[in-house]
Parts: sequence; C-alpha cells; structure tokens
Amino acid sequence: MSPAGYRLAEGVSLAGRNSFRVEAQAEWLADVHDPHALPALLGEPWALSVSLLVLGEGSNVLLAGDVPGLTLCLTRARITLLEDGPETALVAADAGVGWNDFVHWTLGRGLCGLENLALIPGTVGAAPIQNIGAYGTEAGEFIASVQAFDRDTLRLRSFEHEDCRFGYRDSLFKREPEQYILTEVRFRLPKKRAVKTDYAGVGEELAAMGITGTPTHRQVAEAIGRLRSRKLPNPAVLGNAGSFFKNPIVDVAVADALKAAHPGLPVFAGDSPLSRKLSAGWLIEQDGWKGHREGDAGVAAQHALVLVNHGRATGAELLRLAGRIAGSVATRFGVALEPEPRILGGHFQPLAPSTSPA
Repeated sequence: MSPAGYRLAEGVSLAGRNSFRVEAQAEWLADVHDPHALPALLGEPWALSVSLLVLGEGSNVLLAGDVPGLTLCLTRARITLLEDGPETALVAADAGVGWNDFVHWTLGRGLCGLENLALIPGTVGAAPIQNIGAYGTEAGEFIASVQAFDRDTLRLRSFEHEDCRFGYRDSLFKREPEQYILTEVRFRLPKKRAVKTDYAGVGEELAAMGITGTPTHRQVAEAIGRLRSRKLPNPAVLGNAGSFFKNPIVDVAVADALKAAHPGLPVFAGDSPLSRKLSAGWLIEQDGWKGHREGDAGVAAQHALVLVNHGRATGAELLRLAGRIAGSVATRFGVALEPEPRILGGHFQPLAPSTSPA
C-alpha cells in the first residue's frame, strides 16, 4: 500500500464495486486505508473542485451513468471494544467493516440490539447515513457517536447521537452527502434486552427452526438471516440493492381509507401518532410488478420491493423501470413511492400511469 495512506487511479470500472453490478466508470478512484490521509488527499486543489462519492460496498446506490470527480473507498476495517460496563458496552467500528460481520461480532461477545439487522448488505460506514432498519429495529437507536471528516474544514470531527438527526431511512449525512465522510461509528450496546419477534414472519421462522419459548438474540439473528436469504436474492448471484423503495408514510386518514378499500394492505405505526407506514412491497405486488422483466432489468420473483439486474441491464434501464413502477402505484393507490438507494448519474421520476403491467 502507498505510504501516503491511499491509492489513487484514473478511469476505473465500478462494475465490481456496486451490488447492482451495473457498468459505470469512476473518473478518479481513491482506496484509502488510513483516514488520517484524508486531509492530504482532499486538500489537493483538484480534489476541492470536483464532486465526491464515498462508496462502501455499493449496496445502496444505483449508478445510472459514469461517476465524475472522485470516488473514495475507505478500506480500514477494525472493531475495538472501548468500554465494557456491567450493563452496556461501547464499541467502535471502522467505516470499512462489513455490516453483517459487525452484527455477528457483537452477538458473539454477548451484546445485543442489532440482531434484527442481520444480513443487511453494506458497511458500517453506510449504516448511519441511511439509518438502516429492518424487522422493527433501526441502527440509529444504538449509535452513540459518529466520527467523520468534514470537507469544509478538512478536519476529522465527532457527531454525538443527537447531532446525527436520525429519521426514517434518513440522517444529517444523507442530506449533506458531499460534506461528510464517515470514518468510524461508535455503538452503545446493551448486554440484556428483550428480543423483538413480533414483526411479520419472525415468530413463524423461529417456530420452523424448532425454537420454543423465548429465543436468544443469536437465534433471532439466525431467523432474520434465513428470512432475508429466502425473500431477497443474493447480490452475488443476481445484482440488486435490496429494498429499492421506502415504505411510504401517510396521514392516518389516508391509511384508513386505503385499508377500507384494500383490507389486505399491511399498515404499521408511522413516525408520529398522526401518521402510518404502508407496505411498499404489497402495493407494488398488487399492481402486478412482482417478477416483471424488461430485458435484463426486472423485479425479483421473491419480493416485489427488489429491483434486479439479470445480467447486462444498465443503471439507466433500472431507473426507468423504477419510475414506471412508482407511476403505476401512484395512479392506482394515490401513494407516492420514493427510492431508498442513492441515485447517481440520473434522476428518479415517476412515469406515465399507462405503464402498469397489470
């Protein structure tokens, strides 16, 4: 590795660095193995004048075109136990640590809280940006602080939990994607906590595993992993970025009207007493998109919420398909869908209502 703490190359393919496996080229790519090298790299006059993309495993982006400017990958992957108290522990993980590896590291040391987030693709550094969540749990619940490089000041700084402004699949870092580069995340994790098994499918999966009574946190993680493996295609086999659309949050009155018209619609608590969260996957499936395919761009047969690349689809083709899906759901149900992954090289736009396959 370069003694400067990073390796810089020009004109690099990103096909192997995004989970959709679409072809796109980075104008410049820097692999950084020492975060303390960031001031030198990003303080260069040319680096100050170009756009910046920080890429982890590329599991939450859709590259709809080539990426101008600088693409940066943080490769250091250490996990450190900072405090080990009687009830909780404080753990620091570098941005380059694989998320699922981190979840199982914590469970292996008797720490809990992250079990419902098992098998989510991506890195620890991406978790706060999206405030990743699944099966009734969000990462932000356990994040104590985030260490990040500030491009304005060219310094590393710390953000306490309240500074991160976590929301549903949202954070300060998602709203200001080119200002901050997350280098380390610190988690405050309990040693005892009631397991969460009331989300759809979890209890049934535990029963299928032959587990009776109260499961352990590791058993819940195994059940979640089995559920995700069965419901979601493996990105190594079929290119995808997991759930492509957010579950829409609507007013209570809207949710009640839709539930009356469509009794099978799953409805969950929203982000306030006056709102409800709807199942985007159910809406998409009811509109006939599950398993749909246009060339090599398609919707997974296992789950209507997942867009897939069957081989040679471009990012632009996948983006157009996403727009068609959103347009038809809006027409049939009056509900707007928003993409969960970050869209690069293109713009998401719901398309004409006549594009529904149903």
